[in-house]
Amino acid sequence: MRTVNKNEAVSIRRKSKKDITEILRLLDEHYPRTESFLEYEEPWQLLIATILSAQCTDNRVNEVTKVLFARFTSPRELADAETFEVERIIKPVGLFRAKAASIMGCARGLCERFGGKVPKDIEDLTSLPGVGRKTANVVRTHVFHEPSVVVDTHVKRVSKRLGLTDTDDPVRAEFELMEVLPKDHWSRINIQFMSLGREICKARKPECERCFLSGWCAKSQ
Repeated sequence: MRTVNKNEAVSIRRKSKKDITEILRLLDEHYPRTESFLEYEEPWQLLIATILSAQCTDNRVNEVTKVLFARFTSPRELADAETFEVERIIKPVGLFRAKAASIMGCARGLCERFGGKVPKDIEDLTSLPGVGRKTANVVRTHVFHEPSVVVDTHVKRVSKRLGLTDTDDPVRAEFELMEVLPKDHWSRINIQFMSLGREICKARKPECERCFLSGWCAKSQ
């Protein structure tokens, strides 16, 4: 990926600070929720659930992790599990063989390198199997309450339609949003854009006529 020059990232902005303030006010009004849609009790469980959530709904992941975490109650137990059993449990989330390898490798890495504890540092997190920046930032946001921008397909789509980003690359979008959004909104923007993307700003048939942000969106113009 080409390195993003900071000045270049700033120069592509289309929204004024006043516009952004109003967009965020409306998002806070319509989507006050800040907690993750994934269900977990311990930090390592959120890490595993987020890996499983790739190309899968949160509801389906929650159904699967309820069984998975009842069967394997620690990273050590998951790391030492029989692969076929893990695959059988997580099969409903799709890509189950690759995901089984990732979550078992991640659990093993937690045990062997971090004493079974989830690390806070993003470089440590992304060094674990199956953990990219999106997954790492989910954990940093919800477990450690570190301001972090989580870019999934909804965030990428909605932020580009609103003119807050100008890229299809999730890593570049992350840094562009960090440039334009106030830090106190970094962590909540994922839940808000995800909610908007699921309910209104859909990929194929966005319902622009009922969107409270249509005045700022290029798609509805």
